[in-house]
Amino acid sequence: MLVNAVAVVATVGTAPLIAVGRQDLVRFAALTTCALVANELTRQIERKRQRASKSSTRDTKLDTKAVWSFAAVIVLPPALASLLVVVTYAAAWFRVVPGSRPSPQYRWIFSCATVLCGTQAAVTVLFAWMPDYPGLSETLRLDGVLSLGILALAAGLRWGINFLLIKVAIALSTPDRQRRDLFANFGEQLLEAGTMGLGLVAAAVVMSNPVVLPGILVTQVALHRGVLVHLYKQVSHIDAKTGLATAGWWHKFTEQALVKAQERRSTMGLLIVDLDRFKALNDTYGHQFGDDVLLAVAKQLQAETRDRDSCGRWGGEEFAVAVPAVGTTHNLHRIAERVRQRIESIRLTTPPGPAGSTTVSPTASVGAAIYPAEGITTLDELILAADTALYEAKNGGRNTVRLSVARPLAQPQSPDQPGPPLTPPAATT
Repeated sequence: MLVNAVAVVATVGTAPLIAVGRQDLVRFAALTTCALVANELTRQIERKRQRASKSSTRDTKLDTKAVWSFAAVIVLPPALASLLVVVTYAAAWFRVVPGSRPSPQYRWIFSCATVLCGTQAAVTVLFAWMPDYPGLSETLRLDGVLSLGILALAAGLRWGINFLLIKVAIALSTPDRQRRDLFANFGEQLLEAGTMGLGLVAAAVVMSNPVVLPGILVTQVALHRGVLVHLYKQVSHIDAKTGLATAGWWHKFTEQALVKAQERRSTMGLLIVDLDRFKALNDTYGHQFGDDVLLAVAKQLQAETRDRDSCGRWGGEEFAVAVPAVGTTHNLHRIAERVRQRIESIRLTTPPGPAGSTTVSPTASVGAAIYPAEGITTLDELILAADTALYEAKNGGRNTVRLSVARPLAQPQSPDQPGPPLTPPAATT
């Protein structure tokens, strides 16, 4: 509500800076028409993207509407530039939302407000320092390097304010989320910053030769499709319920980690975590509550592990964690014990039943194995050793940790060194 209020006040405050003329209305009509046509052309793609981003549990916000709204900031008076933002968001809500089951309406209003805040910041910069604002006639000359710098500053503010406000909202609404998760897909967000460059082109075109605007429409649709393909590739590596790596992707990454451990004559630990009596929770409180338990456990695993480690959903209620350069079995046991304690600390409220709701604390049994050890030279042998230790933990009363009985081998050349972290796949935490 605070951001919404600031957006309204800032929009009203900048509106009188530049009077609206007849030519401004013509340009507004051209940009708005392009924005609405682009919205229709990408509507089905956007629906698929939103469904995919919801299933991936990642923050995959990408606003290609900035192509037209930033062009409006450059060539239109502030009042019309702000109106175009509102129109494009309203059109997206009514045309995209019904088939995509997206975030609630208040989130869309908030997103529109963050864009309006960034728009007013950009307007302020251009009004203060661009002699030809609104417009581009002078900035297109060869001696307009300073003007291009001012445009870049305006674009950076327009994008940066929007980006940071969204991240602050996510951080406040999910305080247990780690900082690294908030910026895990920062590279993808730079695609949205790139749309500002396309917006600059659109601004130049609408002033000089509006007939060329359809070419920018084609470029925007192609950009949307490219983002969708990239997102589907990522989603195929991510377990939809937990946000961890899928079993296949985790196995591929861990094989890479084991090869590096062999090359560096280092160690690698492996944990297999299995929730205790998970089926009883599912049967008693329903599958949705079971999914909530899986997600809560996944978050604890992510919180306990390092960037170089790899967490995956092994199947059902089982999770697997690869810990490169773990050092000794003592270190591995400490990590496994911390994981067990974190899971035990989870508190979840069950759905209301005949006797009301109750609080449930899941527990887990953990099997651990380390490479190198006697009889362990491959990833499959390491997994088998950890799985055997897991069965011992289950038979030993559950909610406990067991280490593999395979005797660790001494490292002949060099001790474990932290070294550079592995470069994990985008879907791996």
